[in-house]
Amino acid sequence: MTASYFVIGASHRSCSGAIRDRLTTEEAEVPAMLERLSAAGIAQAMWLSTCDRVEVQAVHERPNEAALAIAGIMAERVGLIETDLAGQLYTLTGPAAVRHVFAVACSLDSQIVGEPHILGQVKAAHRHAAAAGLSGPELEGLLQAAYGAAKRVRRETPIAEGATSLVAAAVQVARDLHGDLRRCTGLLMGLGDMGALVLEGLREAGLGRLIVAAPVDRRAEAAARRMDSHFAPWADLDSALTSADIVVTAAGLGRYILSAPQLGAALKRRRRRPVFVVDAAIPADVDPDVAGLDEAFVYDLADLERVALQGRVGREAATQAAWTIVDDALAAFARHRAERAAVPAVAALRTHFETERRRLLDEQRGLDAASATRLLVNRLLHGPSEALRAMAADPDGAGMAERAAAERLLFRLFRLAEDEPAGTGLSAGGDLDKDERREPGREVQ
Repeated sequence: MTASYFVIGASHRSCSGAIRDRLTTEEAEVPAMLERLSAAGIAQAMWLSTCDRVEVQAVHERPNEAALAIAGIMAERVGLIETDLAGQLYTLTGPAAVRHVFAVACSLDSQIVGEPHILGQVKAAHRHAAAAGLSGPELEGLLQAAYGAAKRVRRETPIAEGATSLVAAAVQVARDLHGDLRRCTGLLMGLGDMGALVLEGLREAGLGRLIVAAPVDRRAEAAARRMDSHFAPWADLDSALTSADIVVTAAGLGRYILSAPQLGAALKRRRRRPVFVVDAAIPADVDPDVAGLDEAFVYDLADLERVALQGRVGREAATQAAWTIVDDALAAFARHRAERAAVPAVAALRTHFETERRRLLDEQRGLDAASATRLLVNRLLHGPSEALRAMAADPDGAGMAERAAAERLLFRLFRLAEDEPAGTGLSAGGDLDKDERREPGREVQ
């Protein structure tokens, strides 16, 4: 049975932020999840967990059955029964799954198209799969092709410039408001990729201190360690807000995590020192009423895009160019797979021809080249000719259609002219048997 590609998971498009948070897997937990996949009989699989998605990219002979098994593992992780989680998962198989893997690696399926972190996250998940012995030839071939497409997208389109320009705009506004960023404290609320990207830019610009908080404390604490920053429990958010000069929200839970009363109280404790708020989430994290507070300067991604003078038309053009590259890469990958699939048949045919050649030379020693080659051709064509005759003799007519298809394939494989003369042995009415009977030592069946 042929192995097929499939993907199952939950993303910012398919499920609630709360479910996605519970599914999210820290790097130290990934090996255990891969062990669960292996125990379920899935021999080639990668567990990818980012801020936008948690999904398994895999290969299996029965992809639908394997996807159901993985759905059970995911449901167990979030403490739900499979039917309750099913509506928040997506499952893709075959070409749709391949296209999705390419899109993820190329950052075309991210909340912020072109954000640069995703490719590194995919490669990290790939390394975990390889270490667990779950990166077989089919999965390896798919990922290497996706990496090649991602490299072309980065090299040949300006798609990554959009995300970079948003970060530069955030740094510009922060400096305009606060001046020297070394005296400032930043607060990251939520762990979305774009939020992390903005904070990374601010730190490179000299941000003095960073605090990380998220609705799931264990995730925030792990992220704070990775970012070499301070951790604040979600329950202590008011205290963290009081010390924050720059607040970047990146949870995308589908509900507001920063309200006007909450920030208003923090501003009062700050004695009205201004706060720069970046809402880097989709959907929005910041209550629109926050923008009405004095000393609160709220920017969402569209505002930063305007600051960066990055027009939507230009970004859409870059995205379309990236998809064109992906489509080209997908077509090349499909051709390569088809060519590889034909290799066993070609090898078997070559082996069969060579076996017949050696057998004839052993049986008919001393023949001149003309006689030997004529007998070899007859011997090789005997089986196909008999098969064509059997198809033509089928009384119910189904064999005639099968024979017509077989003859079309023969003309294509051997590049025969449509007006090939009769008697070559390729048609059901040829005279091949006469030559076969004249071949010494050859039994005609």
